[in-house]
Amino acid sequence: MKDIINKFKITNGEKFSLKDHDTGYSADYKKDDTENILADLIRQMAKLQSALYAGNRFSLLIIFQAMDAAGKDGAIAHTLTGLNPEGCEVYSFKQPSAEELDHDFLWRHYKALPEFGRIGVHNRSHYENVLITKVHPELLLKEKLPGIMHVKDADKKFWDRRYKSIRSFEEHLTNNGTIIIKFFLNLSKNEQKERFLKRIDNPEKNWKFSAADIYEREFWDDYMKAYEKAIQETATDHCPWYVLPADKKWFTRIAISAIILDTLKALKLTYPVLPKEEKDKLEEAKKLLEKQ
Repeated sequence: MKDIINKFKITNGEKFSLKDHDTGYSADYKKDDTENILADLIRQMAKLQSALYAGNRFSLLIIFQAMDAAGKDGAIAHTLTGLNPEGCEVYSFKQPSAEELDHDFLWRHYKALPEFGRIGVHNRSHYENVLITKVHPELLLKEKLPGIMHVKDADKKFWDRRYKSIRSFEEHLTNNGTIIIKFFLNLSKNEQKERFLKRIDNPEKNWKFSAADIYEREFWDDYMKAYEKAIQETATDHCPWYVLPADKKWFTRIAISAIILDTLKALKLTYPVLPKEEKDKLEEAKKLLEKQ
């Protein structure tokens, strides 16, 4: 799976272009094999999660970004099922509240970071502040930013500073033990259309559909440009992006699990080794228990 992982990994943003990524790619995998493959990957992840929790030296932050209907919720559910829920935290970020707008754009995301030993999942993230605000810059006016009184004030220098803030934020986290995985689920516009139609036709999925989804779809090209620019500006060696084909949900889930597992393996996690004094106490406790 290493070749597949490297195929999706973006560390040098300058060389990245969305047009080079096939949204329907699935390598040589077959849909019928998904259940067995995922079960094996999750079993391995669960063992490493236990060592991550026990070691309490690293945390793992997994970021999911995508267009509507790309399968973020399902991917999170299928790839984290089987892990210890005590060691996982999932946050879904909606429109910022009045309190959140009274702080800088990173504040609410910093508050939601996983503790050492835990896995945190951000369903949407701080990247919304260079995605939806890039497509709808009028939203910036709610942030009460110095010097941004009109939409036209958000010039190239403004966006360059915001990308820099994100790079610095992620570098700081990485330097302090939070390992970051950033997933962009790359869905085609046609596949999104088909999934929207299924949501409308299926009463059990009607709740997932909103008229706003159709409105945002009109800005598809703008969003693709915003995603491409965000990835170009923030893909680094210490904080790579993974641009995953999302037209086939089953393959997306395999890729996500493989990348999480590979990232955990790279940490070379081990269980804490007790000092001799503590081991001696364990032996004493064992003897006492055996006598009871």
